[in-house]
Amino acid sequence: MATTTSLKERYKQVQSRVAEAASRGGRSAKDIILVAVTKHAAPDQVRELVNLGHQDFGENRVQQLVQRAAMMDEYLRRRKSLPGVTADHEASLAGVGKAPTPPDSIRWHMIGHLQRNKAKKAIEYARLIHSVDSIRLAEDIQTIALRKDHAQPIDVLLQVNCSGETTKQGVALAAAKHVADQIDTMVQLRLRGLMTMAPLDATGEDLRQCFKRTKTCFDDIAKRGVADGHFNLLSMGMSNDFEIAIEEGANIVRVGTAIFGEPQHPADDIAEELDFSEDTEEEND
Repeated sequence: MATTTSLKERYKQVQSRVAEAASRGGRSAKDIILVAVTKHAAPDQVRELVNLGHQDFGENRVQQLVQRAAMMDEYLRRRKSLPGVTADHEASLAGVGKAPTPPDSIRWHMIGHLQRNKAKKAIEYARLIHSVDSIRLAEDIQTIALRKDHAQPIDVLLQVNCSGETTKQGVALAAAKHVADQIDTMVQLRLRGLMTMAPLDATGEDLRQCFKRTKTCFDDIAKRGVADGHFNLLSMGMSNDFEIAIEEGANIVRVGTAIFGEPQHPADDIAEELDFSEDTEEEND
């Protein structure tokens, strides 16, 4: 993608690609949740995307999730408190015409590998945790939620390994039904669906087959009545493969580079990039 395109242009291009892929799969763009992955995004880029009306954002690391959520909560509070500062006013100053209405709040998604000792913070800030990859992690989240006496169950996705790669997180597809049944017994968790990551080097039919296998597994579990019918979210597809994922049934895609551009690695992000307290084997984009 050309580096001269603006964030707004890239965002609109991704929205169009989502809509076209959904149409090819017999669905509408409204059926697809586009999660903007902010891992390498600058703060002003996140604010700009919010001003364009976007609401769903994803982070790979808990530390960055907490920082981003606090930053954007403060930004939205300031917007509401400043008289005369409206989206249309900001848009006119920028010369872009009438702007969409920014959301009142942001839905944060935890999409990266979640270490058990970071689960407490994750459930405080994330609306949906995509990366529950073991019964043990699910049990830890359940215990934390019980201690905090959450009024509502924690919404989670079961991460499955669609490729069989030993370097990939997630339960094997063959074990997914059993693990889903176990999670379904945990009163403080609500299993909303599955998440997967295709191999980065997969192309063509191999890539499509990976998503097909995950969708078949998803349908088989859904038929079992998991989560009282709320098992309805299938998160698969990133910047390099989200269109194929949508064609094969995904209703959540996780897109970073295609929206925010190639990572720039600014100096003030070096400390975060060198944070080895969390696994960095898998990165969502």
